[in-house]
Amino acid sequence: MISTDSRFPASTEDLPDPIEWPRLPGAQRHMAMVIAGAVLLGLVSTVLVGWAMDSWEIASLYGAMILASAVVAYFSALGRARRGADGIDWTMMRTALDSRSDALAITDAEGKLVCANAAYGTRCDGYPSPFDLAGEDEASRGRLANIAEQARRDGNGFAEIEQTVGGARRKLRVSVRPADTARSYLLWTLRRGTAEKAMDDTVALLEGPAGIWLGSAGLMIVMADPSGEIIAANGAFKNAITGTAGRVPTNLVDILEAGEDGARRMKTGGGANIPVRLIELPLGNQKEAGTSAYVFLILREGSAAAEAVTPVPDSLPALLSVLPIGLALADRDGRFTFMNESFAAIAGVEEGSELRYPSDLVVDEDKTMVSDAVRRAAASIERARDLRVRLKHKPEEPVALTVGKAPGAGGPAVVLSLKDNQEQLKLEKQIAQATKMQAVGQLAGGVAHDFNNILTAVIGYCDLMLLRHTPGDSDFDDINQIRQNANRAANLVRQLLAFSRQQTLRPQLIHVSDIVGELSHLLKRLLGETVTLTVKHGRSLAPVRADPGQMEQVIVNLAVNARDAMPEGGELTISTFAVSAREAKKLDREGMPSGEYVAIAVKDTGTGISPEILGKIFEPFFTTKEVGRGTGLGLSTVYGIVKQSGGYIFADSVVAGGTTFTIYLPAQEALPEATTATAGEDGGDPWGQGKILLVEDEAMVRAVAERALTRKGYEVLTAGHGEEALEILERMPEGVDLLISDVVMPTMDGPTLVQHARKTFPDLKIIFMSGYAEEQLRKSIDVPDVAFLAKPFSVQELSDKVRHEIARGKVRTTPEATAAK
Repeated sequence: MISTDSRFPASTEDLPDPIEWPRLPGAQRHMAMVIAGAVLLGLVSTVLVGWAMDSWEIASLYGAMILASAVVAYFSALGRARRGADGIDWTMMRTALDSRSDALAITDAEGKLVCANAAYGTRCDGYPSPFDLAGEDEASRGRLANIAEQARRDGNGFAEIEQTVGGARRKLRVSVRPADTARSYLLWTLRRGTAEKAMDDTVALLEGPAGIWLGSAGLMIVMADPSGEIIAANGAFKNAITGTAGRVPTNLVDILEAGEDGARRMKTGGGANIPVRLIELPLGNQKEAGTSAYVFLILREGSAAAEAVTPVPDSLPALLSVLPIGLALADRDGRFTFMNESFAAIAGVEEGSELRYPSDLVVDEDKTMVSDAVRRAAASIERARDLRVRLKHKPEEPVALTVGKAPGAGGPAVVLSLKDNQEQLKLEKQIAQATKMQAVGQLAGGVAHDFNNILTAVIGYCDLMLLRHTPGDSDFDDINQIRQNANRAANLVRQLLAFSRQQTLRPQLIHVSDIVGELSHLLKRLLGETVTLTVKHGRSLAPVRADPGQMEQVIVNLAVNARDAMPEGGELTISTFAVSAREAKKLDREGMPSGEYVAIAVKDTGTGISPEILGKIFEPFFTTKEVGRGTGLGLSTVYGIVKQSGGYIFADSVVAGGTTFTIYLPAQEALPEATTATAGEDGGDPWGQGKILLVEDEAMVRAVAERALTRKGYEVLTAGHGEEALEILERMPEGVDLLISDVVMPTMDGPTLVQHARKTFPDLKIIFMSGYAEEQLRKSIDVPDVAFLAKPFSVQELSDKVRHEIARGKVRTTPEATAAK
């Protein structure tokens, strides 16, 4: 008999419970040993107390108290274990997850599975961690790790992987988002691909009551892959091929054969060959190897001659109606002879409407393509063909139409399958957009790194020249103008890094109302006299974690865009307000999980944004302004800053009715004020003392940094790469006070240099300087206790950073500090 596929367990009640306590093997034995020890201790203590006090009544009471305390401690530990370390009732959580039909799982900060519903166990043939779904496929495992990190950073992540279950490869769509405010737990949602879902639904139909009912009507149904390997079948088919002592065939090629007269015959278990009619229905996308399948309807015939002239049984439309896919049949002239309810629902066919041809379903541009596909299928020129068409009742959303031949004379010539693949198209667009943004971001990061090296040299040399020229000199204004333009170029580079989320942020706890209030005077000057500014502050707003300077840039960019959208004047309203978790859930913003937020809304009364443009406004270099009036980086910069700060931004607009940009930042708990900085860490004598090793592969950056530090009184040694720097350190047994190194260098990079240098000088102070973002570098640099200086930097910023780090090192190495340790 055909074995049941392990991908489809008969009953989810047989699946193990992943939240059963205790989860760790042997935990019950350990608790039993603790209880036994407590009992033994109680008995011994009772005997000793009774012997010492010569009062066995008091000793008995003492022993009872010890036993009672042990029982209370046991049940307290049991309750904590059932709730989990974070006070979460996982039993209740499992019940909540089981109410959903999607496969759901929750992992902790270490990636271990802590809770899942029965649908997850069914889909994964057990309860593996979501990180193990890809098996040995390193690329897919990497994608799962990336979307987990993306979910903790951006609030959501998505990937499509291949999963091996029961020896078969299946496509799986995995989405993940934080399950709690602290983002310690992640909620994973698993969805099957379109073809896989159709296969699973068909298997459930064939092996369920519907399959029994169809078999009782004399219809044998079997699902097989393109090679003919049987995946599932109903009872009537299984009964027909059993009854023999030989090997049970598992491939249709071994069961069905075509005679010389063109008639098909099926081998039965009793050794007979019976004439049958075979109707082939394509299931899923025929171009996707490994996921495609066919559903074969097999009807017993009296003879080959009868098969040639007998029409399709009258009961076939009723039988096809119960299939969970949109199916329709057409004759050789291309006219519809039947369509089931699923097909009519997807195609938007109303009851009683006169629809004759498949081409009547689609828009005019697709009519010729559909008619040609039906004609070729009826003539058996093509086996099956997938088309992406637009239906008349919903032309803006393409759907998938599969056209294939229906073998057999005298019956339908063409089978049509219609699938609503809007979710798939939506996911494809999201993946394409994410891939495009990632590619542009990588390009921007590389360009920004090279530009930052150039700008560091320009700004540094300007600073050195300004030290020799005072205001009033003929060259002072020219040098200062060069420096200002270099800073403008540096701001443009920061914008490039902002939309790609690679800029260096200095997040801290801030109140958005304070930021908006401080900017109100500046905004009034920027908006001009024709635009009225109104500021509304919410009450009792929680702080948020963000870079105050970058948040100011966000608000200014949105305000300037609003001003440009109101050429005749208008009103700009900036409001701050709190959003509770319940309100966030009701908003149903795409990709934004429910939680506590602080919102900033920037609303104008301008011209508005049309729907076809609204979805592109956050893309880099997209602008509707005239040439020369915008770079197209404003809103993409805003988007990058908000996302890198862990927030979300949405735009709502009505043409001629104004636009509202709303920023949602996660609310934070207020922390106590930071203590005063340690004396000696900042300030002090601007004239420096100490020996510094400067490592930089860019000659112009190395030269300007060396001159700047030498002018401040430091002894500076230079090296062009890491190996040269190590050679210098080997010749200096006393070491240096500070090592300043670029991160990315040829021959040996900065992190590798530091790892080798600290083997000899473990307390060596380090400053990394780079044109890449600090957050991006710290993820790939496993070096503790290092400072970071972002390029481009000025001479003053370099000297301040050096003085601070050398002073911090001296504080740590004083005799008092050493004695305190």
